[in-house]
Amino acid sequence: MGEAETRASQIPEARRLVVKVGSSSLVDGTGTVARPRLRKIVRDVGLAAREGRACVLVSSGAIASGLAPLGLSRRPKDLPSLQAAAAVGQGSLMAEYARLFADLDLVAAQILLTQDDFVARRRFVNAQRTFERLLSAGAIPVVNENDTVATEEITFGDNDRLAALVAIMIQADLLVQLSDVDGIYTRDPRHRGARLVAEVRDPLSVESGPASPLGSGGMASKLQAAALASAAGIPTVVAGASRRDVLSRILAGQPLGTWIPAGAVRKRARDAWMAFASVPRGRIVVDAGAEKAIREAGSSLLPAGVVAVEGTFAAGDAVEIVGPGGAFARGIANHSVGAISRLASSGRLLNSWRSERPLPARSHEPAPGGREVVHRDLLVVTQVEPWPR
Repeated sequence: MGEAETRASQIPEARRLVVKVGSSSLVDGTGTVARPRLRKIVRDVGLAAREGRACVLVSSGAIASGLAPLGLSRRPKDLPSLQAAAAVGQGSLMAEYARLFADLDLVAAQILLTQDDFVARRRFVNAQRTFERLLSAGAIPVVNENDTVATEEITFGDNDRLAALVAIMIQADLLVQLSDVDGIYTRDPRHRGARLVAEVRDPLSVESGPASPLGSGGMASKLQAAALASAAGIPTVVAGASRRDVLSRILAGQPLGTWIPAGAVRKRARDAWMAFASVPRGRIVVDAGAEKAIREAGSSLLPAGVVAVEGTFAAGDAVEIVGPGGAFARGIANHSVGAISRLASSGRLLNSWRSERPLPARSHEPAPGGREVVHRDLLVVTQVEPWPR
């Protein structure tokens, strides 16, 4: 099946979608929200919602729309100034969204997220339930990073990755990245020889141009986000926000922009969270036999396969599983780093572990949570590096 046939058959069936629009598509050169652009995005999303599709809009623009009121001519680089601009801009941006969606008899709901809302399992589930309730009520969640409180340790870096993580969270059928260019090009689209690429099957292998001066993303971040979504079983379309009826035409299956198909296997929400949203607190190095058992047989990680333990983590934290060839899986540790290290380094303890006798009492260590170092139900094999550092 060719690219056009694949797109034409898959996209019209999408009932749940995440649409991301960047700052450059919403504001003018002075940092002011361009209301006609905003109105167009709302109209496109509103038409999709009226067709019975559940829609989430991930919108940049808070920082950019707060520049002019603060007397700033360009996006600042220091965190306090970025937070101040977001504090000024987010309210006016959301008020405009609420008004425009109300004109279409639709309810807009503001959701501000930080990376911690994806890293912490409980917060992930809580946010997931909020999305489900809003979507079931027919509301349009309008999502942005909570820039007013974000710090360097918890920022996404750009809303492209945020959009991909939201798509994973809600188990979307499609991610649409609307940009100020018409899709992914063979080179910087400002060059005469650049040509639009209709389909990208390996988004991490494509070279892209520099970021827009108003945004923090650019094509590189869109490709990374598409790789995340694809690995979670979600296809992506990157297209120009200014095109007429862009979302309606995409949802009709027309060959608009660049199509990045989904990976072969769609992951469950919990698996996707472990693979792409969680930040590992440590690493468990295993031997070739353990890696083969996990990859091919879907086995749990047992103490006998552990070679080394790195980092600082407690029972219940996300960890990376590393084999002879490198990282290949992620999971939730059943025990703390200290308990696993003792199990892996002592034959006597390994034997007692296998016979399920209790570990020696340690006041600072939790009691064992089960036989396995990482249980197979809390372990997922990863195919891409989800969180570039």
